[in-house]
Amino acid sequence: MLMPKRVKFRKAQRGRMKGNAKRGSTIAFGDFGLKALEPAWITSRQIEACRVALSRKMKRDGKIWIRIFPDKPVSKKPLETRMGKGKGAPEFWVAVVKPGRVMFEVSGVSAELAAEALSMCGHKLPIKTKVCKRPDYEG
Repeated sequence: MLMPKRVKFRKAQRGRMKGNAKRGSTIAFGDFGLKALEPAWITSRQIEACRVALSRKMKRDGKIWIRIFPDKPVSKKPLETRMGKGKGAPEFWVAVVKPGRVMFEVSGVSAELAAEALSMCGHKLPIKTKVCKRPDYEG
C-alpha cells in the first residue's frame, strides 16, 4: 500500500475540492492516460487495485506510471464513541484528485489494449473517468 515514509503532521484537516486541477492535467510520460472528471479522495487501496488491474490486463507488457500519491491522512473515531475527547487516530491515506487530473499513464502497448486496460482501471475508482491519448501520438 502506498503511504508517505514520514509526514510533518500526523493528522490533517479535511480541506475542499473545488475547482479543476492546476497541474498534472496533461499526459507527460506515457502515450495514453486516465483522466478524472470528478473531484474525489482516492485511497491507497483503490490506487493499488488499479495498478494490479493495469498490469494484469497488459500482461506486464509496456510501462505504467502512477501520477497520484496518497499523502493525506484520514482519521476516524472508533464506533460507538461519544463526541469530544479529541480527533480520532489516522486510519488510511488518500490522494486528493480534482477534475482534469491525469492519474495513470501507460505506453508500450497497442491503442486498443491501452484503452481497454485504462477503462478497466477506471471501474475500480469511485469517480467518472475518461481515457485520453497524447496529442502528438501516431500509433
